[in-house]
Amino acid sequence: MQLVTFAAIPYYMTFQDLNLSSELISQLEKNQFSKPTPIQQQAITPILEGKDVMGIAKTGSGKTLAYVLPLLDRLKNQSSENREIQALVMVPTRELAVQVSDAIILFSKALKNPLITMAVYGGVSINPQMMKMNTVDILLATPGRLLELMEKNAVKVASTKILVLDEADKMLSAGFKEEMDQIFNRLPSKKQTLLFSATLSNKVSEIKRQLLKDPVVIDVQVPEEDLSLIKQIGYRVTPEKKGILLRHLIEEHDMQQVLIFCSSTYQVEHVNDKLNTNGITSKAVHGKKAQGTRQSHLNDFKDADSDVRCLVTTDLLSRGIDIEFLPFVINYELPRSPKDYIHRIGRTGRAEKPGTVFTLVTPEDAHHMRVIQKKTKMKVWMEDLEEWNS
Repeated sequence: MQLVTFAAIPYYMTFQDLNLSSELISQLEKNQFSKPTPIQQQAITPILEGKDVMGIAKTGSGKTLAYVLPLLDRLKNQSSENREIQALVMVPTRELAVQVSDAIILFSKALKNPLITMAVYGGVSINPQMMKMNTVDILLATPGRLLELMEKNAVKVASTKILVLDEADKMLSAGFKEEMDQIFNRLPSKKQTLLFSATLSNKVSEIKRQLLKDPVVIDVQVPEEDLSLIKQIGYRVTPEKKGILLRHLIEEHDMQQVLIFCSSTYQVEHVNDKLNTNGITSKAVHGKKAQGTRQSHLNDFKDADSDVRCLVTTDLLSRGIDIEFLPFVINYELPRSPKDYIHRIGRTGRAEKPGTVFTLVTPEDAHHMRVIQKKTKMKVWMEDLEEWNS
């Protein structure tokens, strides 16, 4: 096992230094990717060399391109047929499957022979996915839907050359271990395996021992002082004033793009309706909405030319949305755990750009908020509603 630390790689490294093909370098420059992030600096070269890699880095650190770029480089002169895929990327959610697929398609089209990429997930009809499976090179899949397709002989993995597990910690915490084991048993023993995770749990370590052979282990931990990029303010507020306060904050700070977290689908719909009723264009995303609707609303929110200012969601998107600069996050309701709080606020303050998080705290939430601050070792500045609403 080889261990690579952050200090082992010079911070001034460029993408040209990583031996990527000229087509990919040109596409990076065209899309204004100026320099690789630490996880990209450390992972791309060993992946290009065909080594197994385990990368531990927080959400938003650039893990997707850390494996997408070398994966495309390694497969660029190969093609699939008879439902045999070249690379399998397993992800925990439909949103991440689409997000990674978009990244692969963006860079694959720069190759002389673009690789055919497809994302498959549950919640939609399986038949259209089966019909398109004949010549797929790279498959993005959630474990449950992948098993369904395999059981129907719609996809074959016996010749898969590269296996990627993205957000492995979330897949395991979501209870996919049994499905993943069934899939692993059908994969060839000789393959390159890449495992990426935000945290290193016992279950992730077990998967590493099970699948990876003499891996390069990369652990990129963001220094705690980087959290200063995120300004956190909490407001003490009674439940009946929360809606008024939410709309005040959005207008007072002229928020043109804000992600709002609620704890239930019911509350998401309620908050979303109230915002639209009061002239603030908003969309709602949660697990009970159809995948097509969720993706459409997410795209509208991410589009700089759209008039959608707010996206109201549950913790479904606390780790499943990637926006280069999201200036505001509002916790309309507190998450269940301190870890979820970290994931939520991590949607902003990314790519070395500052962000602001507002958290609405009712008297019933006060104790839980103190627990969150203690567990996360973060101090949230608390203000009273009366101070500015008198």
